Amino acid sequence: MFNIIKNKLNKSVTGGAIIIAAFSVLSKIFGLVRDRLLATSFGAGDVLDAYYVAFRLPDLIFNTLIFGALSAAFIPVFIAIKQKNMPGVKTREHTNTRTRQYGNIKNMENGGIAIESKDDVINHWQLSSSVMNIIFAALVFFTVIFFIFASQLVRLIAPGFAGEKLLLTISMTRIMLLSILFFGISNVISGILQATKNFSMFALAPVMYNVGIIFGIVFLVGKIGAIGLAYGVVLGAFLHLAVQIPTVVRAGFRWRPILRLKNKAVRKIGRLMLPRTLGLAVGQINQLVITIIASTLAAGSIAVFNLAANLASVPISIFAISFAVASFPVFSESFVEKDEEKFVVQFSVTVRRILFFIIPISVFIIALRAQTVRLILGAGAFDWQDTVLTADALGYFCISLFAQSLVPLLARAFYARNDTLTPVIVSVISLLANIAGSILLVRVLGVRGLALSFSISSIINMVVLAVILKHKFGWLDEKKIALSILKIMTAAIGGVIFLQITKYLIAPLVDMGTFVGVMTQFLAAGIMGVLVYFIVSFLIDSEEIKKLWRYLRSVISN
Repeated sequence: MFNIIKNKLNKSVTGGAIIIAAFSVLSKIFGLVRDRLLATSFGAGDVLDAYYVAFRLPDLIFNTLIFGALSAAFIPVFIAIKQKNMPGVKTREHTNTRTRQYGNIKNMENGGIAIESKDDVINHWQLSSSVMNIIFAALVFFTVIFFIFASQLVRLIAPGFAGEKLLLTISMTRIMLLSILFFGISNVISGILQATKNFSMFALAPVMYNVGIIFGIVFLVGKIGAIGLAYGVVLGAFLHLAVQIPTVVRAGFRWRPILRLKNKAVRKIGRLMLPRTLGLAVGQINQLVITIIASTLAAGSIAVFNLAANLASVPISIFAISFAVASFPVFSESFVEKDEEKFVVQFSVTVRRILFFIIPISVFIIALRAQTVRLILGAGAFDWQDTVLTADALGYFCISLFAQSLVPLLARAFYARNDTLTPVIVSVISLLANIAGSILLVRVLGVRGLALSFSISSIINMVVLAVILKHKFGWLDEKKIALSILKIMTAAIGGVIFLQITKYLIAPLVDMGTFVGVMTQFLAAGIMGVLVYFIVSFLIDSEEIKKLWRYLRSVISN
């Protein structure tokens, strides 16, 4: 029964999204446990500032070279070769046919027939090994360079750090650099699993990453001090890789010590990665700018910003990323098949489903932001002032939750069409807006200004990408999207009104100075808001909730 349901889910976009979302919920639960342990153990202070800054250099290498860039370029090429539908690239099947006809000859002069060299021929598994080996070699090179110059680089990205705080940051950075070696291999495997629509272990990998970090907090910090946090990150990266290996092996992948640098498919991935790499570099510059500015503010500002960002990312990971990842293979297939209508229909459906979840969640979080932070982070060393700052930053992040949720989908719509340059240009515009906004708003709002500026730049990013995509296609099923948004907003307003009423009715009945009191208010208000949202959605004939309900019933019944 379980395998039947699993196979049914894997075969569709909604099913794949459900698998990814389910594991994303689990991952985020572990992530919230991680953040609570960090907050209660250290508070928003020097140790957490050092911990979050220590991610910057490893993230600069990995996120720029690998994460996103690889999947955006690798998956479409992998699918095209697997389907033997990539112009100019010969698969093993092509070569075997010609070998049977003409013999195993590398270069036949007399007949005027040139049999391809081994560099010209590749299948999807050989492509995977080649890309994996190239990526690993590049990561080793950059890891060594950054390890050697970590002291100088940390001083550049955290100019406000000094003394023991600076030394701790440098030590953590050097240890965390090891994690990207595991992540490099793991990301290639993740791309294979996505392309073959095996979403389960791909979605479980982030859960294992958080398990490793939690192990570091609970067991290593007590034995070796704060540096144990960094070793926990490395352990998490290893688990992220290890959990995916059995599934990719069952899918047919076997590692081979090959590079194939001259192969057309490998080079095509490199060409497609380059613009995306530049775009991700822009994103990392964005993070570096935020870190530089935040390091000059009060101690704990970097921790507050990152904790609030982590909380805001929970619904994005569960809903937006899940649907975007599951849709990407369909986008790529429709481009290979030259079926624009299939592309647009899938895009429209996915946008509406993402917004159906994200809009009400963002409104509800804003209404319950203080309760959310107090319940998840507000204990131990994390005091009331930390809670207030983090809640305010969370509210500013949630303003743009809809935009942050659509950007991954919009970007993948371009990647599937082998256009990795347009998102780069748009991300540069967004970066400039964020830098300007951060410099201006931080003077008035402090760390809150960084969150508000991030939201403004995210909205700009989303709007510009949507306008360009609309121009490319001529239509994106806008009327359906607009009608759905109107219904979603109507239901969300109804939900938040009842949420607020319930919140104020419950407050006098419980002790709001206790965890139980805050939890009671949070659950009562949240449940009321969600119930009213779904009821109103049904009453106004929301297409999204009816489709979701029918799909869930069909999965369960089978």
